[in-house]
Amino acid sequence: MKDPCHCVHCSPDNPRRRSLLKGGAGLAALGLAGAAGWLGAPGQAYAAALGKAERDALTPDQVIERLRQGNQRFRSGETLRHDYLAQKRASRDGQYPAAVILSCIDSRAPAEILFDLGIADTFNARVAGNVVNDDLLGSLEFSCAVAGAKLVLVMGHTGCGAIKGAIDGARLGHLSGLLKKLEPAVAATEYGGERSAKDAGFVDAVARTHVRLGLERIRQGSPVLAKLEQEGRIKLAGALYHLSGGEVEFFA
Repeated sequence: MKDPCHCVHCSPDNPRRRSLLKGGAGLAALGLAGAAGWLGAPGQAYAAALGKAERDALTPDQVIERLRQGNQRFRSGETLRHDYLAQKRASRDGQYPAAVILSCIDSRAPAEILFDLGIADTFNARVAGNVVNDDLLGSLEFSCAVAGAKLVLVMGHTGCGAIKGAIDGARLGHLSGLLKKLEPAVAATEYGGERSAKDAGFVDAVARTHVRLGLERIRQGSPVLAKLEQEGRIKLAGALYHLSGGEVEFFA
C-alpha cells in the first residue's frame, strides 16, 4: 500500500495545488503531463516525475533543448521550485529518465543542478575526468537499451584537475591508471600556446578533445549504443561546463 501524503502541497484545497493541477491538465492534452520540469515552466515543478509516455514522446534533440533551457534557468537564477519529496513519491515505483549524463566528480559541476533537474529526470554517472571505461559503458547501455533514455551526454568542464594531472604526468596509486586514460587527449590536442597545465587554454582544449574521444570510445566500444544511435533512437553528444559563467557548451 502506498503511503498517503498529507502535506500542504498535495492537499486539493491548496490554491497552489489547484493551479498546478489545472496546468497539468493542459500539459496532459499535449501528452506531456509528467514533463513539466522538462518544459521549463516555473511553478510546474510540483508535477509528478517524468512518466514513460511523456519520456518516450521526446526526441533526442528535444531532450538536449530541455537541458539547454534548464542550464539557462540555472545561469539566470530562475530555477524551478522542486518539490523533491513529491518527486520521490512519484518515482518510487518506476523511473523513466530522458538522458544519461557522464560527467566528472568535480564538486563544482553537479549535472542535476546545472541543468535544473529533479529526481528521476536523468541517470548520472560520475568519475574523475569523465573517463569512459567498460563498467561505465555497461551503465550507459542499461540507461538506453534497457531503461529507454534518449540521450547520452558526455560532459567535461573547464579547469579540470584530472586533465591537469594527465598533462603533468602525475602518478598516485590507482589514480595513475585513470590519468593514463586521459593522456591520448593530451597528445591529440592541437594548440598554439604553452602545452602545460599552467595554461588554462590548453587545459580546456584538452578537456574538449577528451570529450570527443570519449564519444568515439562509446561508439567503438558499445555496438549496442552504436546501433541505437544509427537507428535514431538515441543521440550521443558532448558538452563542456564553464566554471566561470555557468554555461554548458554543447557540441557533437
